[in-house]
Amino acid sequence: MSDSRSRSSSPVPRAALDALLGDAAGGNPIRRAMWLDELDRRLSPLLPPSLAAHARLANIDGDRLVYLVDSPIWHARLRLASNELIDAARSLGLDVTRFVVRTTRQMPGAQAQPEPATLPVSATARAAVRDALASLRGPEDEPAKDDS
Repeated sequence: MSDSRSRSSSPVPRAALDALLGDAAGGNPIRRAMWLDELDRRLSPLLPPSLAAHARLANIDGDRLVYLVDSPIWHARLRLASNELIDAARSLGLDVTRFVVRTTRQMPGAQAQPEPATLPVSATARAAVRDALASLRGPEDEPAKDDS
């Protein structure tokens, strides 16, 4: 017998989402991440476009506004913008007084750079390279034979 209800109308996915976003344990980290993302969207336009592409709000830890950047040069440039960011965060109702910048190799949310693909080398190509190198070597390039 087949079930007449479709899987898409099942309340299970919605109930799971409600449980994750609810006030129960486990929901707070998701709500906090969404809140931090919204704050990042509000503060990011205050940065120069070149800097905004390399900086991301990571956390608000007590009175500290914590940012991540992807290289030391952006670390220094973001430090120069710290007063404006603290003022903007305070205008949004946050009680922040300190600014922290951390440098990381990979920014959260950034796409990982794919490794360059390596193509297999055929035996014919290896032989051609070996023959080309051999034709370039002169007698003085040959390794000396030890007659001892």
